[in-house]
Amino acid sequence: IMRPDDANIAGNVHGGTILKMIEEAGAIISTRHCNSQAGEPCVAALARVERTDFLSPMCIGEVANVSAEITYTSRHSVEVQVNVMSENILTGAKKVTNKATLWYVPLSLKNVNKVLEVPPIQYARKEQEDEGKKRYEEQKLDRLETKQRNGDVIFPIINPEPHTVGYSQSSLIHLVGPSDCTLLGFVHGGVTMKLMDEVAGIVAGRHCKTNIVTASVDAINFHEKIKKGSVITISGRMTFTSNKSMEIEVFVDADPFVDESRERYRAVSAFFTYVSLSKEGKPLPVPQLLTETEDEKRRFEEGKGRYLQTKAKRQAQMQQA
Repeated sequence: IMRPDDANIAGNVHGGTILKMIEEAGAIISTRHCNSQAGEPCVAALARVERTDFLSPMCIGEVANVSAEITYTSRHSVEVQVNVMSENILTGAKKVTNKATLWYVPLSLKNVNKVLEVPPIQYARKEQEDEGKKRYEEQKLDRLETKQRNGDVIFPIINPEPHTVGYSQSSLIHLVGPSDCTLLGFVHGGVTMKLMDEVAGIVAGRHCKTNIVTASVDAINFHEKIKKGSVITISGRMTFTSNKSMEIEVFVDADPFVDESRERYRAVSAFFTYVSLSKEGKPLPVPQLLTETEDEKRRFEEGKGRYLQTKAKRQAQMQQA
């Protein structure tokens, strides 16, 4: 059941809270499947979350029903489809709020750097396996491309102008404790995503000075594990604005300061999309992002490309429906 500490000031449940529930469901079903046959015990670790849209808001007092299903397995990874439904237990009304696809890899309990083989699943149709393999190859390629462009760092800007990138950019520093971690001593993917959504929400709120909600999350790529005792810095910056939405790039850097042999590294990266709402919950216009540097202009054009691509996909889906 959703409580006040799960929601924002308008009573809508934080996107990060929902992402955390989605990841917990995926981790449970993946770990259960990967231990279904005799062999080394393992824990499923989150490697990637495909784009997920927040189809409908969830409110305080509603019950979240989270269901998960394994839809594809490769030799070393598991694809999980997760659906989230909200239920008003006073009226009985139900609505779908989220659909997400997650990828997990099984890590040995004896050796956290060892990826184990995944037991295969039985497909109802040969086409299901072929479609799953295609999705696997696409996400594998995208993860590689994303990792190659992960060299950016956010620096503070003195006296930035309103509606510029520097004005709204934000960072959060968090010490990874035992309650954040799996049995292997590494951070839960859901914990990381919740912190990322919190930072992205601050960026969006600073930019438009209104109530904001998570509209969607582009692929979240987990490049490397984050160990217990590390200090993580979650950084967010505005990359693109349309008339009614804001794209925020968020990345997580880990500093294993108790391990002097390892330098700071990029662990996770993603793009979050937010919308601005009035007190009545109606969409509001978003102030135009002012770009000042060549890098900011380049990122704006890249964000515009992602926005137009997503818009075209939605229009195609509506025509098919």
